[in-house]
Parts: sequence; structure tokens; C-alpha cells
Amino acid sequence: MPNERRDVPRRITIRTDGPLLVEGPVEVVLEDGTVVTSDRFCVALCICRRSLRFPWCDTSHRRRTRDRPT
Repeated sequence: MPNERRDVPRRITIRTDGPLLVEGPVEVVLEDGTVVTSDRFCVALCICRRSLRFPWCDTSHRRRTRDRPT
């Protein structure tokens, strides 16, 4: 169940130049209030906003690099 209490905290892995990896299942609330869900055991959430399947990562971040401060 989406709001069921878990004994183990949900793990989120931050990837350099990549998506956030979240142990699933997950429910994501978008800025406009739309709720999207995934029942996969691990989901990749786009943080660069280049994905055509936002909020899910489609690896679009690999095609362009971010400008990095020097």
C-alpha cells in the first residue's frame, strides 16, 4: 500500500549527472498536482528535466552535459 508504514526506510540514491534512484513502488506528485505511480522495485526519477517521459528518466541526460562552474 502506498501509505503503509515500513520498518525499513525507503532508499534514494543520488547519481552524479544522472537520475535519482528510488526503491519502489513510488507515488510522485507533480507540480500541477497530477499523481503518477510506478510499482517497479526501483525507479529512476529525472532531475535534469530533459526526459520526454518526465518524471521518469529516459537517459536524455546522457545526450547533453550540464554547464559546470569552474
